[in-house]
Amino acid sequence: MSKKLAIIATKGTLDWGYPPFILASTAAALGYDVQIFFTFYGLQLLKKKLDLQVSPLGNPGMPMPFPVPVLMQALPGMQAMMTSMMKKKMADKGVADLAELRELCQEADVKFIACQMTVDLFEMDTKEFISDVEYAGAAMFFDFAGDADICLYI
Repeated sequence: MSKKLAIIATKGTLDWGYPPFILASTAAALGYDVQIFFTFYGLQLLKKKLDLQVSPLGNPGMPMPFPVPVLMQALPGMQAMMTSMMKKKMADKGVADLAELRELCQEADVKFIACQMTVDLFEMDTKEFISDVEYAGAAMFFDFAGDADICLYI
């Protein structure tokens, strides 16, 4: 019987999109059975068009090439600038983009579950989501997570 990894993805920014896909694809490559439950803002990671931003505001651990006071992070255009800087740095370091990581997960049979309650709550159009997504409630995910070797909340 293979090991199981259960991940709950709750964040929908560019920088917070990487951990669930990196961990899921790595675990799947190691032979784990993996499911990711996308809820609230994490549902942004399932959209066909990934137009995600980095949110520097309120993220004091974000490494920046120069010190940026918190007040300046709230200025118009800062989020776009920080997103551009992050994308460039990742490309320069050869880090795969989110769409590639997400595709790797799908190729490795990582199961994507979209929280039906959140989809309904925010009146999201499921046509905007990629294919091969299952829509279910938390109870269905707990069937898997309850037997998982590792459970992560991201």
